[in-house]
Amino acid sequence: MMTDTEIRLKGIQILTDYIGDVEAERFVALIQREPFDYTKWRQGIDKDLSVEEISKKAMSLRTNFTKQAA
Repeated sequence: MMTDTEIRLKGIQILTDYIGDVEAERFVALIQREPFDYTKWRQGIDKDLSVEEISKKAMSLRTNFTKQAA
């Protein structure tokens, strides 16, 4: 299990790799500024998709991200 510090560092690294430094900073500022319940937000995304469809979508995003990083 990762420590809280490791999770924060990995999260920031993923954000900056994926959306860049400026947008990652903006994202963090938005989260801190507005009340945000990730669980409720996440429940609203893909609510009409099956578990299999969500899995396929996630695998596709991961594949595309890996190709871009190479």
